[in-house]
Amino acid sequence: MIKNKKDYLYYLEADLASRKLTKWKPSMKYKYPELHYQRQLRKVEYLKTKKKKNWFYRLLYKYHEIKLQKMGINLGYYIHPGNFGPGLKIAHYGSVIVNKRVRVGKNCTIHSAVGIGRHKNQVPTIGDNVYIGPGVKIYGGIKIGNNVMIGANSVVNKDVPDNVTVAGAPAKIISTNTSKGKIINGAGIAKKRIKARKAKVTISK
Repeated sequence: MIKNKKDYLYYLEADLASRKLTKWKPSMKYKYPELHYQRQLRKVEYLKTKKKKNWFYRLLYKYHEIKLQKMGINLGYYIHPGNFGPGLKIAHYGSVIVNKRVRVGKNCTIHSAVGIGRHKNQVPTIGDNVYIGPGVKIYGGIKIGNNVMIGANSVVNKDVPDNVTVAGAPAKIISTNTSKGKIINGAGIAKKRIKARKAKVTISK
């Protein structure tokens, strides 16, 4: 969850790293529309923490919130500020729907035609380093552990432990393989980059 500017910059860095990128350029919004959307999402998350300060931030927040909604309509995304931790990678544009109360950890890779929703007024909690394949549906008050890989078109409505692969409808554990080969540790890479830059500045002083 972004709470301040430091968090905001870290999330931006982590999302870049999840795609093996080091720097964002405005021209990249056409090559990476998904990442462009994510950067707008992070901006709204950050401004949400500032909007109580004064009218200027409230107007700025509203402007960027509307911009985010328009981008989401064009790309097929229904994602809310605060849904995803750092290192998010939305693999493709097209139909990603996430309930506003859902919380997903760091380094999530999510594909198209995915729905993560409510059942009996409860929503899933998803851990770190989770790979969500195309067409996956996740719903209800369940907990999905860390380092989990969810196969394409799976329907997940029960708890999933750490370090497994699940698939099927309903989803079942089919392997003890983890998501390691499918996930880039964007959050970890970003921390190292930021630390290295700080060290460089200190040495130069």
